[in-house]
Amino acid sequence: MRHDPKLAILADLLRRVDGLAAQRGHVSVPRLHDEVDQIRHIARAFRVDSVGDLAATLQSVLSLDGLDSVILSYLDRMRDAIADELPPLDNILPPAAAPATVHRLHA
Repeated sequence: MRHDPKLAILADLLRRVDGLAAQRGHVSVPRLHDEVDQIRHIARAFRVDSVGDLAATLQSVLSLDGLDSVILSYLDRMRDAIADELPPLDNILPPAAAPATVHRLHA
């Protein structure tokens, strides 16, 4: 099975978004701004434009007023955008093997 680098990038973006959501209220605004900037940079570098656009908009929101409810809604939208970029599971997972059958041997 060939390794798809985009899957690794999407998994990294998802990990970063979920990590920020989990730290809600426990991370400073400057650090949150840096983390969102990294997400934006990675998304733009690998042409995950929907995530990059959301991250850029969230950076603007953070510059004006970092309301928790607004931040979480943007993180949710980023998570949804990443999920939209993921290929269907049947394209990722190998097909299931056929169940083994038992045949009686005749002597």
